[in-house]
Amino acid sequence: MAELMQAHTAELLGDELRDLRAFLDEAFEGEFEDADWEHALGGIHVLVHEGEELVGHVSVVQRRLLHRDLALRTGYVEALAVRSGRRRRGYAGLAMSAAERVIRAAYDLGALSDGTGVEGFYERRGWVRWRGPTFVLAPGGLERTDEDDGGILVLATPSSPQLELAGPIACDWRPGDVW
Repeated sequence: MAELMQAHTAELLGDELRDLRAFLDEAFEGEFEDADWEHALGGIHVLVHEGEELVGHVSVVQRRLLHRDLALRTGYVEALAVRSGRRRRGYAGLAMSAAERVIRAAYDLGALSDGTGVEGFYERRGWVRWRGPTFVLAPGGLERTDEDDGGILVLATPSSPQLELAGPIACDWRPGDVW
């Protein structure tokens, strides 16, 4: 039976963080870079255990997204992963349910860049694909991120403003993948 644990990054001990990083490196088959690790830190982690074994993870970190004339406090989903050999057992959905509760309770909006490779995974959960152009507020000013168009999804919360899904949206800058 799966058990969930929620913890802020600051609550995870050194060994737990080391083990989590090793888990994510394995789950992403070597495609989890240092910048990806940094993006997953500083927020709430949802850890899924099967017995003593970590089998799933997702984190929600705070970011600012700009839409129209609003700076939206956004719960951004990072590092959703399930251990190879344990996939298709509902662990990703279980982790996302907990992450979505955090987002709905604490943020004006949820957002993520879809990297699951599972068609419709987020949409079936109520996430909506952003149809408008994407940008990043980079150190040099607003820059277009057209490679991210169509890959960003949002989740409305009780405090979400009216969104224009075909309008522009911008994220705050960070090293590595900005979205």
